[in-house]
Amino acid sequence: MDRIALVLAIIGGLNWGCVGLFRFDVVAWLFGGQTATVSRVIYTLVGLAAIWCISLLFRSDAVTDEG
Repeated sequence: MDRIALVLAIIGGLNWGCVGLFRFDVVAWLFGGQTATVSRVIYTLVGLAAIWCISLLFRSDAVTDEG
């Protein structure tokens, strides 16, 4: 769940970077505008993922790479 949330938050961050730098909303472009149902679902999922990622900041059990 953490990785999915992180990937969605990264996608949202990249989309906002495109909006800020180029005035180009990739999600809206791909899925038919900002008010399209699919776009709104994606925006909602990205927002929920960002809220989930807040919990990553406050966890005491750090994930270690055992490889």
